[in-house]
Amino acid sequence: QAGQGFELHQPQNKVSVAVGETLTLRCTTSGRAVPGPVRWLKGWGTGNKTIYDQREKDPSPRVTRAVAESDTDFTIRIRNVQPEDMGTYYCVKFARTVTGTEEVFQRGSGTEVSVYETALVPGMVAAAVVLCFLLLLLGLFVALCMYRRKRQGGAGSLCPARTASVGSSSSVPLRCCAGTPGTPSEVLDAEISHLPSQQSSKEESDIHYADLQPLPPAPRRSRSPGTAPTEYASLRVAAK
Repeated sequence: QAGQGFELHQPQNKVSVAVGETLTLRCTTSGRAVPGPVRWLKGWGTGNKTIYDQREKDPSPRVTRAVAESDTDFTIRIRNVQPEDMGTYYCVKFARTVTGTEEVFQRGSGTEVSVYETALVPGMVAAAVVLCFLLLLLGLFVALCMYRRKRQGGAGSLCPARTASVGSSSSVPLRCCAGTPGTPSEVLDAEISHLPSQQSSKEESDIHYADLQPLPPAPRRSRSPGTAPTEYASLRVAAK
């Protein structure tokens, strides 16, 4: 007898697929079927949409049978899945009545399909990683240059105090004056080595510091050959 022992199997409960990929919906039958087609419906009720109909040879250009012309395997494939393909799909067996109409004989439990956007391709991911790495290196290089420039500028503007000994019991702190670019800033080291070593009285002990630097070119005047303009700076500090 037709219809006895007939079973329809729709094993997939949920399926997730990326945009542009192929969706596979599985449905098989067993036992002796009654006359009538098998269809795939999207949704259930008045708003359902027929995705595949066994009676139609080419129901949709995107939908194909996994096993063509099979009487027991009604698995279908939907190519180039789009976001609007999201929904619940039902595999349904219809039976033809004596009046020529069709009614639902048996249906599957339904397969819930979700569609997600594809991730970035590996090449784009690799390019983004390389770009971030290069930007990081550039930032480190700029920070290093700024640090070195700041440190060099600070070394030319700060003058550490030096202490020079006078006689055997007194010492006088000396501070050099950092000059502009081109002016030596450590002349004091050479001058300290030439300080007088003999002890003098408190009233007559003076320290003289001279820094001879060339002056800017002056108007040409008559001068003796071999001479050059100089600048003399004197610092007199009374020893304590």
